[in-house]
Amino acid sequence: MENSRRGKKKVMVAIDESEFSLYALEWTLQNLLETLEDSKLVVFTAQSLSDFGFLYASSYGAAPIELVTSLQENNRKIAEALLEKAKGICSKYGVSGETITQVGEPKEVICEAVEKLNIDLLVLGSHGRRGLQRAFLGSVSDYCVHNAKCHVLVVKKNE
Repeated sequence: MENSRRGKKKVMVAIDESEFSLYALEWTLQNLLETLEDSKLVVFTAQSLSDFGFLYASSYGAAPIELVTSLQENNRKIAEALLEKAKGICSKYGVSGETITQVGEPKEVICEAVEKLNIDLLVLGSHGRRGLQRAFLGSVSDYCVHNAKCHVLVVKKNE
């Protein structure tokens, strides 16, 4: 990894509310624990803007500011609760990680955080979408594999 000459490696696990991303965090802690002892772990979650598009569309572009503020606050609380859950999972393995949340399109803010934080390895869970569903919904992991400025590990949960 490129940053290995600068000291500790940085590993970032990007999570959302899905079982797949929490599985990726658990997998990372179970399988890369030795690596994490000499590394810095960052757990990252994005506060998606997709709710805002729906909000503006449903209100013909004139959403009340109170409603927008309430939605932003709700997204922030969900992100904080998710990061607290991740801290709990990390502590089971004796790992303390830095937690970060950022507002924006998940695939874009993940890649931006990778670059800004000089991450060496990005770990993501795979939702296992295929075909048309993947084409229409997009794939955060696919985008990150092609655009993140570091190595990317996509963890698939065996069904």
